Amino acid sequence: MTKKLDEDQLNHISPAEGFDILQRDSRALFIDIRSNMEFLFVGHPRGAIHVPWIDEPDWTVNKDFVREIRQLLLGGVSQDHGSPPIILICRSGKRSKEAGETLVKAGIKNVCHISEGFEGDLDEQHHRSAIGGWRFRGLPWEQC
Repeated sequence: MTKKLDEDQLNHISPAEGFDILQRDSRALFIDIRSNMEFLFVGHPRGAIHVPWIDEPDWTVNKDFVREIRQLLLGGVSQDHGSPPIILICRSGKRSKEAGETLVKAGIKNVCHISEGFEGDLDEQHHRSAIGGWRFRGLPWEQC
């Protein structure tokens, strides 16, 4: 399942596609952008780096988000191989889409977001992790 990434726009990928990219490219950055509470207590994909997009206590957008991602990229960009894939994940794919669009507008290349997120959308009983998401798909995750 090799997906060709468009390096100049946000790529919408499934959890399986994201996992495949992470297995194929050791330079790939996997970034969980959820709040500290979500990352710690709900669980997170194994190996994900935590850089919140919106966080407590004020629930405002992290004004340093792009700078923090650029810092993670230092040394990862080469002339031969270009920019490594950046894979963003949030709860259901909405915040990661917004954060990813911000990175693309800032000129960062090879940005993807997991469109189902970590927990997926709500089902009829208003539960998550029942109809989609990284965890639902059985991909590696951990919890504190």
